[in-house]
Amino acid sequence: MRSSSTRSLTAAALAFTVGCGSTPEPVAVRLVDLFQPDVVAGSPVVDPPGRTEWRFDGAMPEGEFAATGGVVAGPGVRGLEIRDGRLVGQTTSDFPLLRVERTGALDAEDQVHSIVVRMRVSDGANLQIAFSADETVEFPALQGAMAGSPFAIRTPIVAGDDLQTYTLTPIENVAASAVRHLVVRPTDVEGADFEIESLRVVFRKEHLANIPSGVGWQGLDEVYLESLVSRAPETLSFDVSLGARPWLDLMLGTIDSLPVTFQVDASRPDGSDPMRLLSQTLTTPERWERRRLDLGAFAGQTVRISLSLAADADGAIGFWGSPVVRNDGARPEAVAQEQPASSAGSLGVRPRGVILIQVDTLRRDHLEVYGYERETAPVLTRLAAEGVTFRRATAQATWTKVSTPSIMTSLHPLSHGVRDFADRLPAGAETLAEQYRAAGYATLAYSSVLFTGQFSNMHQGFEELHESGSADVSPSSKTAREYIDRLSAWLGTHRDVPFFVFLHLFDPHDPFEPREPYATMWADPAHKAEHEEQLEALREHIANPILRQFGMPDQRAFEAAEIDPEAFVSYDQDWYDGSIRGMDVELGRLVERLRALGLDDDTLIVFMSDHGEEFLEHGRMFHGQTVYDELTQVPLIMRWPGAIPAGVVVDENVQLIDIMPTLLDLSGLPHPEGLQGRSLLPFVAGDDRAIAAWVTRPSFAEKAPTSGAAAPPPADTESYAIIDEDWLLIHNRARDDDTPEFELYDVATDPLNLTNVADAQTEVVARLARELDRWHRIAEQARLPDDAEATAGLSQEQLERLRSLGYIR
Repeated sequence: MRSSSTRSLTAAALAFTVGCGSTPEPVAVRLVDLFQPDVVAGSPVVDPPGRTEWRFDGAMPEGEFAATGGVVAGPGVRGLEIRDGRLVGQTTSDFPLLRVERTGALDAEDQVHSIVVRMRVSDGANLQIAFSADETVEFPALQGAMAGSPFAIRTPIVAGDDLQTYTLTPIENVAASAVRHLVVRPTDVEGADFEIESLRVVFRKEHLANIPSGVGWQGLDEVYLESLVSRAPETLSFDVSLGARPWLDLMLGTIDSLPVTFQVDASRPDGSDPMRLLSQTLTTPERWERRRLDLGAFAGQTVRISLSLAADADGAIGFWGSPVVRNDGARPEAVAQEQPASSAGSLGVRPRGVILIQVDTLRRDHLEVYGYERETAPVLTRLAAEGVTFRRATAQATWTKVSTPSIMTSLHPLSHGVRDFADRLPAGAETLAEQYRAAGYATLAYSSVLFTGQFSNMHQGFEELHESGSADVSPSSKTAREYIDRLSAWLGTHRDVPFFVFLHLFDPHDPFEPREPYATMWADPAHKAEHEEQLEALREHIANPILRQFGMPDQRAFEAAEIDPEAFVSYDQDWYDGSIRGMDVELGRLVERLRALGLDDDTLIVFMSDHGEEFLEHGRMFHGQTVYDELTQVPLIMRWPGAIPAGVVVDENVQLIDIMPTLLDLSGLPHPEGLQGRSLLPFVAGDDRAIAAWVTRPSFAEKAPTSGAAAPPPADTESYAIIDEDWLLIHNRARDDDTPEFELYDVATDPLNLTNVADAQTEVVARLARELDRWHRIAEQARLPDDAEATAGLSQEQLERLRSLGYIR
């Protein structure tokens, strides 16, 4: 939710209504939105779990390192000692390390919530933490791992004379069993003094035991939900007005090994006429169980819903995942009455469901609907024939981390601020999912890489998120089958309520080799061993560690290894095309499921890719490195049988930031302020008058400089592209010596941007450069405030709610 809005960051509608004469009915009532501390009764008084903490102001442990409180000085540290209740020392390199061993509860079924360090350091920029599960720590190997890891746990430090408290949160889940050693890099400069008052590892069970019951963003087996967290023997009670066909949608889960019983009761608000809806005991931790509870006996009434936990031990924790009272058949028509003027030519109907399919790394020119000679996606071709195909859609960035926030906010990367590996979408952004959630839609996301999940704060607005770690798939990038299996089951439960689904599929992404039968659909299995041997030979000549890990050689690596690049790339493309075909088959299963549920004619499907892939067109493989057309030009297809025209092909330049306003218009929902895309409704609605009045606008893409080791190289280049009619101008603001400042291509005759005509078209270059600079200034001026600025006026209660949902840290 953008900070300029008159609504606060935490505002959410508590009940959503549909037009039904003069009597409104609720569409969805989320119990997490109704939560207040006074709904909790029966809270236990229990002793909290023991702390995992090292302090230096009391009795020291026995043993070899007793003089330093059990802490071992690693490389780059001298003079380590305890002085005045603090661990002090000096750094002799820019990578100093300390180690301390944890000896208890190494097999605990728990995970790290955070690490808290209270210290002072005289100089430097960053504090870094690492863990080791090994019996002994090899410092040189650990230094290398910490230096190159994209998942390093680090935070900026405030150097000076005062003690500071730093709280660090792991990017990935860290099991308690993996924390045998805590390794600390107190600073990143040589010659600094440091004083450490305390080191503490906070595990999840300890964290939950020390906070009041309430709202939290909780995950079990990498599936995360807006949740109510409570502890036995508590009861949470909510008074809710019900519609004509009400039911309670929720998931149950626990992190305790002991049995925990979940009970749901319904009664009148005064407690009379009680009815037990559920009594279920869970004995398996770290697993969600979905339940649909019928509230039909109370239809049209106000009901008290009570959620209770029971266990042999007081304080046992239970999660009520995404508890929502839904109303089958209800549609958010009342919200549609507030639709913006831009939707005046809309279709007069609203889809019950919207499924936004983002296929990672999918080149437009590898689909037959865009002219490819192979039949890589026959299902998609049929869907395109039943809907609208945009032939010239531009992605605003060329890697998932940066492109996806643009799709979900209708903002350029310069404006939303996510441009590097560790960047997070500001909590003040208003996402597409938040608009659907506010209108009462069930919101669900499937993420195939951490960039589209909570790591980037892309879970804003979703009731339920399946992170990539929840999908145990083989080959590792082929997620379509698993996620469409899950979505098919979910649709069966939610067929009669409005829904918005973000389905991120990874199949075309490397490793390119698909499962059978697609692995040998075009690739000759007789040459597989040779291809794999060549890849290992090429790795030795790939300088960048990220590209080496992914097996992405550039032209120089082929020359150094004396391997034919054309044959190698051709085999990779055979696998790539097979992966597309495998994804396409799964897409067909999704359409079959929609038809079987009677949802096909009531569901809008939007199919697109976040970026393409380079196959040596400009001397490189992979993505995120340039802004050439093989990366920025992506498929975009919209299909809603019977509502939008079939077989329409649009040749206008459009952008992925246009998706959000288009979907909001088709759904009759208002636009947040400041969207930079524009609605494609005239083309989707077949409005000839609006199409005739359409004014063509340029499209834009960018590649920003990066600092993190995990971002696609090269880190120090900066390029911006403008696509105006058939011209593509690239301004390389930061570049290597072999790259010109400006590149100009006629994309109508040169779709792969192989012939730079900038020197022959100087007037075109000058005109487009001025337009590109103007856009750059406007996009920078519209940059969202960071979280500290956006939340400055919020209350402590509002801040804690945002933290509990993972929106801010």
